[in-house]
Amino acid sequence: MDKIKSDIRELSFEELVSYLNEIGEPAYRANQIFEWLYQKGASRFNQMTNLSQALRDRLASDLLFSEAVVAHEDVSNDQTRKVLFELQDKERVETVLIPTKTRATVCVSTQAGCKFGCRFCASGIGGWNRNLTAAEILNQILYMKKAASVHPLSHLVFMGVGEPLDNYDNLIKAIRVINSKKGINIGARRITISTCGVVPKIKKLAQEGLQIELAVSLHGSSNESRNVLMPVNKKYPVDELIAACKEYGQATKRQITFEYILIKGVTCTDQAAKELGHLLKGMLCKMNLIPYNPVSEFDHKTPTSEEMVSFRDRLEKLGIHATIRTPRGKDINSACGQLRHSVK
Repeated sequence: MDKIKSDIRELSFEELVSYLNEIGEPAYRANQIFEWLYQKGASRFNQMTNLSQALRDRLASDLLFSEAVVAHEDVSNDQTRKVLFELQDKERVETVLIPTKTRATVCVSTQAGCKFGCRFCASGIGGWNRNLTAAEILNQILYMKKAASVHPLSHLVFMGVGEPLDNYDNLIKAIRVINSKKGINIGARRITISTCGVVPKIKKLAQEGLQIELAVSLHGSSNESRNVLMPVNKKYPVDELIAACKEYGQATKRQITFEYILIKGVTCTDQAAKELGHLLKGMLCKMNLIPYNPVSEFDHKTPTSEEMVSFRDRLEKLGIHATIRTPRGKDINSACGQLRHSVK
């Protein structure tokens, strides 16, 4: 039986050095190959012209060189760009490029589907199928890096389809390439991981030595309110989650961002503001208030602008710094909570 080839982007820099050593090539070739992969945008081995033809042939024999395949693409009125990628096994995930006047951010998917089933989010409606590989994560970013025309790609948020910390090993492997000066070379503090609250993996992430940003999808002010929207809370209750966040902050000296969805009459209430003030008292944190973005399968309503501003002001009076996120790409269903892993 023929050996199944690995994708070259599945190899860390250290693994690439080891592979080159095994085939009798000097370690400095790894620097050249990484430059072709992540900085020069090569799409096939024969483009790596400072490698010998014999080495290029050997790479092509031993390794795959996959690229992101676009199944569909939409551009919003605000220039947000959503791409549906089809993977080799026909799974599909959505990725979003968010340009502003000063920078370009990519919202990256980490899984085909999501098993956590938050009751306001489209990503989990079709269920969970599998984790994405490190190469599939990187391919999304590399495609969008080429697409970021006005400003170079500067920021990454792992807030697309799937729960990033549920695909921990592939996520961290990809991030180390993204962060490496030899790789995509995006600073750690410009990389954000968003989690629904997988407590053991938050604790593990705190020990990685990465100065990345952590965003925690709180979306409730107590166990009772969080249970309504986030089934994960039954496994990792809010007190355990907050304790893990404090541990993360102490280990990394980084501020936590709590993401909080504003749903009319559900989360955007006086009682919720009071409970949040008590829950987060004394923490090094900020709150990102996210207006609910419509998903056809749910009956939630978005609060009025006045209700959202009033809620933010109540939090500020309780000592919690909070900002209201401006939705991007809402007209093409690419705003927070609207991404899916396939389209019909």
